[in-house]
Amino acid sequence: MSGISRRRLIESGAYCACLAGCRRWARAETPLNTQEVAPGIHMRRGVYEDVTRANGNAIANIGFIIGRDAVAVFDPGGSLMDGARLRARIRQATAVPIGYVLMSHSHPDHIFGAGAFESDRPQFVGHARLPAALTLRGDYYRQRLEGVLGKDSLGPLVMPTRLIADREQIELGGRSLMLTAHGIAHTDCDLSVFDTRTETLLMGDLLFLERVPSLDGRLTGWQRELTALKALPAGRAVAGHGPVSVKWPQGAGDLERYLDVLLRETRQAVKDGLDIDVAVKAVGQSERGKWRLFDDYHGHNVIQAFKEVEWE
Repeated sequence: MSGISRRRLIESGAYCACLAGCRRWARAETPLNTQEVAPGIHMRRGVYEDVTRANGNAIANIGFIIGRDAVAVFDPGGSLMDGARLRARIRQATAVPIGYVLMSHSHPDHIFGAGAFESDRPQFVGHARLPAALTLRGDYYRQRLEGVLGKDSLGPLVMPTRLIADREQIELGGRSLMLTAHGIAHTDCDLSVFDTRTETLLMGDLLFLERVPSLDGRLTGWQRELTALKALPAGRAVAGHGPVSVKWPQGAGDLERYLDVLLRETRQAVKDGLDIDVAVKAVGQSERGKWRLFDDYHGHNVIQAFKEVEWE
């Protein structure tokens, strides 16, 4: 079930508390509002905020895809409540069984709602590197989030039961989804989903719109993966943050510009011998008025980029 064994949780009493928390959330669940971005694909737009108790970590775009025989969740949300409300919305929309919970990467705003779906016994699907990422950071994410949201707000840290190392196809009944495990980009475990029926590309945080991107992987790798994704026969893309649907590949423009500026100016800063703390204040400032939460995340992006390019 997670990097923390079920036996350890039972022995510590935490598992019982978790189940009690699940039941409390389930009783309180109110279906999310979603938008049908393409036939059978429903998405909730996350808020332009960092996590707070008030927003319940409902800051990422999450949703579901309905087939004849199965529903696939695309990112189960940022907390147990977020996941429970998503599940309530699915049950409001269809009685088709929930067969898959697709986890686009390791960041908690996208996957800590997975516990709300355990009773459905779906396949939890993620990148082959997702278990290692969750084992490494899961406890840290939990401590930080519970400090904001409160104890028992997250439920179990659910590990994927099906791993994607390259490309695989899953069938929902009259609907095929192509899953791609990407090279190191936004993170080291990004998974995208292409719905061939509607030519819709669900990108998770490989695509940010309006909200400043967050680099937790490799800058040049992100650029490469974007180029590859632009070659797909997709007419629309679903972002991890920002408007839930955009024309593709045109919708990649702002993100590509930001990443290009970040790489070019970081390389110049390294070439000029700037210290990293000076580079943080200098690199990419032309982008400052173009993105929400710029001051919260851009400095971290520069640090990540600096560490990458100084060894080129």
